[in-house]
Amino acid sequence: MTNLLKTTLVATSLTLLTLAGVTVFSETAVAADTPAASPSPTVIAPMPRLVDLGASKCIPCKMMAPILDGLKKEYEGRMQVDFIDVWQNPDAGKQYAIKMIPTQIFFDAVGKELFRHEGFISKEDILKKWKELGVDFSEKKGAL
Repeated sequence: MTNLLKTTLVATSLTLLTLAGVTVFSETAVAADTPAASPSPTVIAPMPRLVDLGASKCIPCKMMAPILDGLKKEYEGRMQVDFIDVWQNPDAGKQYAIKMIPTQIFFDAVGKELFRHEGFISKEDILKKWKELGVDFSEKKGAL
């Protein structure tokens, strides 16, 4: 198999996972330039996921941006934080069946929706909700 074909296959499988709105963490990903005879799989550990659906020009969404950026950096490797602009990607709003923006959706490590919040939410309230859901980021693990 040529490197170009391997690259295409890897990119395609990752894109399909993202479009489905589900991230499969227990799968292994092999780097596209790894020779087929000696694969070196990279395993991505399961972790909880926070998806914020909003728009870059919506006022409460703008207020959420630094909170989401901070969470993404502070909890890297323990929580996945994603922002989806539904004004630029209206199909995502339909896919997640949102009623208003911003909407934050809390998913467990296997992709099951645990909780949904509509409107602005502070960092403290996000972390409090995770704790109520059984995810304590004061510990180093953080996954369900």
